[in-house]
Amino acid sequence: MFKNKTLMITGGTGSFGNAVLERFLNTDIGEIRIFSRDEKKQDDMRHTYSSDKIKYYIGDVRDLSSIENAMHGVDYVFQSAALKQVPSCEFFPLEAVKTNVIGTDNVLTACIKTGVKKVICLSTDKAAYPVNAMGTSKAMMEKVFVAKSRTVAEEKTLICGTRYGNVMCSRGSVIPLFIEQIKAGQPLTVTDPNMTRFIMSLEEAVELVIFAFEHARTGDIMVQKAPACTIGVLAQAVKELFHADNPIKEIGIRHGEKMYETLLTKEEWAHAVDMGNFYRVPADQRDLYYDKYFKGSCTHYEPILELNSNNATLLTLNEVKKRLLSLKYITDELMAWQNRQVN
Repeated sequence: MFKNKTLMITGGTGSFGNAVLERFLNTDIGEIRIFSRDEKKQDDMRHTYSSDKIKYYIGDVRDLSSIENAMHGVDYVFQSAALKQVPSCEFFPLEAVKTNVIGTDNVLTACIKTGVKKVICLSTDKAAYPVNAMGTSKAMMEKVFVAKSRTVAEEKTLICGTRYGNVMCSRGSVIPLFIEQIKAGQPLTVTDPNMTRFIMSLEEAVELVIFAFEHARTGDIMVQKAPACTIGVLAQAVKELFHADNPIKEIGIRHGEKMYETLLTKEEWAHAVDMGNFYRVPADQRDLYYDKYFKGSCTHYEPILELNSNNATLLTLNEVKKRLLSLKYITDELMAWQNRQVN
């Protein structure tokens, strides 16, 4: 599938980019280009992965020319560059727009201009019924790539996206925070123990992107049927794995947070295609003929359900612990913690 092909990952120094490298580095892929604006993280990756297959490009998705310069000869693109922190986007919403919306449009423009065969844009459950700046910018990002997909033939450049929930142990996420609080002897801070979130591993996030690569049509959004858990159960699971007695402290909901997230809206559910472990949400390919646009169409549906983190499969405490133990990050941290306790 990727034999002798060139893959470019925008925002490639992040958690997702590192997971993609782990997944592809020892395959027959030709070249992996890491595109990002952080030279320090690129230098860290050079020391971590010593492979001639990896090429590094300094640039910013906000700067179209820097993307075009890095994209010549690229076959496929994973667009993962984004501002992802909900509170910081609340305080700097225009920065979220510049990166998540305009930056994505720049990537797609460069992909079409340079003849990239497929580009997959990574979105988030916060884009469905968004209430915060980060989710709103990602919702607009989805609209941008769907609209852009109509401007180019699928055979030339296929444009699609994925949407998923919280990625466990990714940079800046809550599980590493819990572990640091345990190490420091501090209370584990939870916003609201009854808040629910979808959870998935970085490896599952990569597999969703690969599934989209293999099965998506242009304009599609691909969604994984992820399980969920409450934040209270997640904190308790981390505590028990580390045999910690730190108290759990409720601190209240932060700027722009929701009590639960949605992966598939009622409106999307009505025409989503069930593909086993995934849903395919096809784009509305009707043209903008104004009479139809204002009068609508004769298509009828009754949206009954949505896929959210309250009605998804809620994992028990033991199930969360089992999922956590499947993560290398957790097993490494547990080993380091046990050695520290012995010494």
